[in-house]
Amino acid sequence: LMGRIKGKPLLKSKKVFDSKKVTDHHAIIPTGVRAQGLSEQEEKVYDLICRRFIGAFHPDCKFETTTVLGSVADTQFRTSGKHITDPGWRTVWAQEKGNDEEKTLPEFKKGESGEHTPGIAQKQTTPPKPYTEATLLRAMETAGKLVSDEDLRDALKENGIGRPSTRAAIIETLFSRHYIRRERKSLVPTVTGKELIGLVGEELLKSAELTGIWERKLRLIEQHQYEAAQFLAELKQMVGEVVINVLSDNSNRHVQSSSGADK
Repeated sequence: LMGRIKGKPLLKSKKVFDSKKVTDHHAIIPTGVRAQGLSEQEEKVYDLICRRFIGAFHPDCKFETTTVLGSVADTQFRTSGKHITDPGWRTVWAQEKGNDEEKTLPEFKKGESGEHTPGIAQKQTTPPKPYTEATLLRAMETAGKLVSDEDLRDALKENGIGRPSTRAAIIETLFSRHYIRRERKSLVPTVTGKELIGLVGEELLKSAELTGIWERKLRLIEQHQYEAAQFLAELKQMVGEVVINVLSDNSNRHVQSSSGADK
């Protein structure tokens, strides 16, 4: 794999080297030490790190967005996808099956026609599978997909829920408080967890949107477009309003603990 860049000039752009982007953690990169004695799983992880590192020195992937309008008898069909004209960095991943999740199409020419045998397939959608610890970590990383507001979704793209160094600890906290439990590899909510979500009336506190709002404001503070004092004042006001709402609730609701006691 290293032979792909051996003897070639490296792309030393800010896309690859930018000290200003280094914050809490440095990037994970391969060193000059040859890897030896790795287990099968360790070798796969090491291979992923090397491919990502080497791919950063490759040129951009160029593609055309293609929309195909077809007709069979009186029936119209439409599909769209990408036609890659220059794979660029994708050549590093060419041997990895299933790496390209985007829909690609072969090259089409306007007005072309040909034989086609239509077929009908009957399928059913299935409900999403329960989270495992691995899929939950990925979901936390891309929590912006669950947010409808475009600006908030953009704010979450780089941050998600938690940071790479804290996401596993967040999940462990849910275990220690008996909000979730394991069923084989799956993570499922306990009675305590489900009742707690039902008890919290503030929808904003239960959504990724709140994280998106905060992340966007923190980014604006970093860009000197928003005052930190204003952010703290708004945060205090929000917390004060939530506390007042909770104190004014006389329903005397409680949550059943998974250990058998009430909370």
